[in-house]
Amino acid sequence: MPAVVRQPDPILEGDILDSKLKPGDRLDEQSLARRFEVSRTPVREALRHLASSGLVEIRKNQGATVRRLTTTELIEMFQVMAEYEGLSARLSARRMSIAEIEEMRRHHTECTALAEGRDYEGFFAANNLFHEAIFLGSKNEFLHAEARKLRNRVNVYRRHITGPRLMHKSVEEHAGIVAAIEAGDEERAHRLMREHVDLLAGSAADVVLALQAQNGEA
Repeated sequence: MPAVVRQPDPILEGDILDSKLKPGDRLDEQSLARRFEVSRTPVREALRHLASSGLVEIRKNQGATVRRLTTTELIEMFQVMAEYEGLSARLSARRMSIAEIEEMRRHHTECTALAEGRDYEGFFAANNLFHEAIFLGSKNEFLHAEARKLRNRVNVYRRHITGPRLMHKSVEEHAGIVAAIEAGDEERAHRLMREHVDLLAGSAADVVLALQAQNGEA
């Protein structure tokens, strides 16, 4: 059987979204070609694809790096994300089935337990599932797809913003959102979710500075 060739695109994308590759990290074509056991051509194509999605930055004579968002860009993205998530909560309050509400509650309960256990990595994953359940409950595929693309862009920063100190506050806010959706209160669900996400934008500058310090740029 012929050897299975690993495609760099999805693996590199996953490494960026999971913070294995951080903003500012250099992406050397030759090293990546050795890693994936391919020529530099598919690596170059993968980097161009990731650049088109905004995850990678390619500069002439400097090569490729994981794209670092500016403070302004990050704040603007969180503001738009707040509108997307607020709309998803409003639609979910109108459209969620009983089974979907139970699924949302299950993820909320899991978030609560993980926050109490100070399991931040577990909480971050469960938190993503909680928000995903609400997007699914909105029954709006276009909204879901657009929000997913934006969430992929900000998740590496969101991981730092929703840090261990904010887990309990996040769980409390989730509880209000769950109650509003269960009650079918569209206005309240929209407002609480929008406020929940928009408040993260206020920490964006601190996160950018922290990441720069980690990379030795401060």
